[in-house]
Amino acid sequence: MSVLTKTAAGTAVHEAEPRPSWAAVIALARFEARDLLWYLPVAATLLLYVGWTAWTLFHSKDGMDAYPALQDVDRDTQTGPPLLGVALFVCVNRCTLRSRRRDTDRQFDVLVMEPWRRTVAHVLSVLPFAAVTALVVLGEFTRQALRPGAVGHGSPAELAVGPLYVLLCGAVGVLLARLVPTVFAAPVAVIGLVVLSVFVSASTGGAEWSRWLSPVVDEVSGTTVLPSDLLGRPAAWHALYLTGLILLVALGAVLVSGGRTWPLRAGAAGALVLTLVGAVAQSGGVSPELAAARERASVASQRDQSCVRRAGSTYCAFPEWTGRADDWARVVDRVRSLAGGTAARQPLLVRQRVEARYGLDGDSAIPALTTPGQVTVGTRWGGNRVPEFAVGVASVLVTGAESKGGELCDGRVVTVMWLVLGGSAHPLTDLADVRIDDSVTGAATVLAPTDGLSMSAAQTDVVRELLDRPRDEVTAAVRRNWTGLTAPGVTTARVARLLGVKAPEGAKDCAGE
Repeated sequence: MSVLTKTAAGTAVHEAEPRPSWAAVIALARFEARDLLWYLPVAATLLLYVGWTAWTLFHSKDGMDAYPALQDVDRDTQTGPPLLGVALFVCVNRCTLRSRRRDTDRQFDVLVMEPWRRTVAHVLSVLPFAAVTALVVLGEFTRQALRPGAVGHGSPAELAVGPLYVLLCGAVGVLLARLVPTVFAAPVAVIGLVVLSVFVSASTGGAEWSRWLSPVVDEVSGTTVLPSDLLGRPAAWHALYLTGLILLVALGAVLVSGGRTWPLRAGAAGALVLTLVGAVAQSGGVSPELAAARERASVASQRDQSCVRRAGSTYCAFPEWTGRADDWARVVDRVRSLAGGTAARQPLLVRQRVEARYGLDGDSAIPALTTPGQVTVGTRWGGNRVPEFAVGVASVLVTGAESKGGELCDGRVVTVMWLVLGGSAHPLTDLADVRIDDSVTGAATVLAPTDGLSMSAAQTDVVRELLDRPRDEVTAAVRRNWTGLTAPGVTTARVARLLGVKAPEGAKDCAGE
């Protein structure tokens, strides 16, 4: 567009109309970003997200939380941004429709800035919120990585999902406003997307390709943490898929608004290619190489492990867990220090084991080892896992082999539980932690890294009475009568008499009898 002017000589010339600069687009984007903060859903969810994350990071951690696996922590950072993303989706949509709601479109039509540039400004207004999300994600991961008990490796692609999700929600909100210019479309779209995701998941049976079409693919580990190289999550391809989808949606909104220049068309075509490449690559499923690696880690873990020796015992672990050998050794030394006979000096082989064949969703039990003197330890540590590991160690010291520990039902259960609890700073707490019903009275099943054991009500009473007596006195009695206390078939009443404890009336050796 140009206007006619005349020179001093009267010659008509064309003078180009000044073109809008990108500085004006940036200025409008800054204004829209500030305006978004005044929307209650955005302000509330942003404050909740930042505040809750900060509280969880600086709140004291104990139990298993003090021993995070970073290959799980990176996925945990994806749980907070979706709430902020939904709020931005609705509010950005409303901001984009502001001129229509207030009937100021006619005034905008006479401005120098074209409608498609205003659309670009609305898309860019989401960038500050994505940047805040990225900072929160980085802070959350860094804080966990600095914990003394942290192990493993995080994935930058997994960490990028949260900020990318926020950007995607903002871009979709702008596109929806350009396609369906009504404020009621956004809330309906939120409900529709939820229903659609449930329908797709149900109709496809949770197929790999359909699960990964969702922006956030949540896979919660059960009791097992897998080594980083066995996760099998196509995180990098998923990040590429999300990036292409964001560009495609954003450029689509600009094209719908009238930005039909060839660079925009070419950019939209390139974004479509990125999206398709990422979508196809992330839906490949478990490769034969990964399946073989998972099989090897599950049934022949020694091939992938390195071993260290501590106080005569050997500790074998996957590469990411080798630094945890000292924690395991402290438990072994504590349990062994209360034993008698040759068990007090028996060298053990502690081997880390994992069931990886079923991926992150699998939660199968690990079969007990049959080789004498070998003990299983899992990939989680802290909290209940510590006394459970002590149960495994004590069972091997008493019976000789881990596989025999699950068969215990006689008076040797008392000996095992004394070894587990006798050296504990909080024995009753540990007793509750290893029992499946968290009880400290009556009969219950006692948990272990592999097969648990049954503990009758009478055995519980004997163990609690032993815990009430001086530790040195009970330890001396255990060492003095070790042969009788560990004899196969010894009754609970006999064990109680050997330790100087009154046997409960009608004592039975098996729970439920």
